[in-house]
Amino acid sequence: MTLLPILVLAAGTYAFRLAGPLLSQRMQVSARVQGLLSLSAIALLTALVATATLTSNGGFSGWARPAGVLAGAVLAWRKLPFIVVVVGAAGVAALLRMSGVS
Repeated sequence: MTLLPILVLAAGTYAFRLAGPLLSQRMQVSARVQGLLSLSAIALLTALVATATLTSNGGFSGWARPAGVLAGAVLAWRKLPFIVVVVGAAGVAALLRMSGVS
């Protein structure tokens, strides 16, 4: 029963991936539109991170999760290894929760 939606999503993903190379020769996009598309991708990812960070079950997630994400962002900005970023972010959130900050 769950195999059909998985196959449909896989076929759709493959079609989107295939459309790029096939349509790149037929459609020309101006530099301005390309810049706007890049900015829209950044805005979409920012909104996704903000929503996942700040909300839980329809309400505010508390201060521990945003603090952990901020710590992870700082560690990633410092170009530390990925495992250090993940463990550092989780550690900050866990320490804050253990100290009573939700």
